[in-house]
Amino acid sequence: MNVSTVVLPPFLLLDSWLQTWLLEDIGRGDRTTQGLFPTGAPPGEAQWIVKEAGIIAGLPISARVFSLLSPDVTFTTLVAEGATCDRGTVIAALRGPLDALLMGERVALNLAMRLSGIASLTRQYGDQIADLPTRLTDTRKTTPGLRALEKYATQVGGAVNHRVGLDDAVMIKDNHIAAAGGIEPAIAQIRSRIPYPLTIEVETETLEQVEAALHQGADIIMLDNMSLTMMRQAVAMIRKTSDRIKIEASGNITLETIRSVAETGVDYISSSAPITRSTWLDLSMRML
Repeated sequence: MNVSTVVLPPFLLLDSWLQTWLLEDIGRGDRTTQGLFPTGAPPGEAQWIVKEAGIIAGLPISARVFSLLSPDVTFTTLVAEGATCDRGTVIAALRGPLDALLMGERVALNLAMRLSGIASLTRQYGDQIADLPTRLTDTRKTTPGLRALEKYATQVGGAVNHRVGLDDAVMIKDNHIAAAGGIEPAIAQIRSRIPYPLTIEVETETLEQVEAALHQGADIIMLDNMSLTMMRQAVAMIRKTSDRIKIEASGNITLETIRSVAETGVDYISSSAPITRSTWLDLSMRML
């Protein structure tokens, strides 16, 4: 994905989150920094350094952390968002009042480290299918309060976003099917009540369920936890009926299996792994 097309959450939302996280960390005051500079901090400079190779994500968000603490802080990015960086790379230069630099350090780094870790693992998954038409997409398995930022990070890593929330689209899962008494009554009831132009996606686990979803005109059919053989049969069934229905595969997708799943002919592969199995990318701030 071209990172220039990635959409950052608007600052109207972002600022309120960042202020909350800063208040959580600073509390009633930074005893250390304010103890060092009780009457005002002098200007200082710092650098952000990569301590292990990976994809960088979250620099615009981190820059905003410091600007909320002081308008006099300049945060100069030295690499592009989404860049692949080796250990030891200097990715940002900071200049401004020392108290703002020191108080914002941990919140800003925490966010960049978390998002860079997600982007890095997302890129690894995406690289496995980069030469195929299948697209990698994320899921709603996110950290409460961080969903918008974690999904931003998967975009930076090259994935596309699945629905962000329950209001984005209809997705009829196994428990909905059980509650409604089957796929056909579930789709029929929901279609009569949802606003235009919401799409309807149905999660299927058997070929019989795929047939039912086709009969009811689902817009997207998810093949959940199917064997590769059954998945190929399902793709053939769907394509015989329509070339417009989108096909999504999901369930226990790993770096070792994602390519085989993509080769069945599905349009999308959804996986929570880039978010739930990622580790933070180690970054640090060094005062000059």
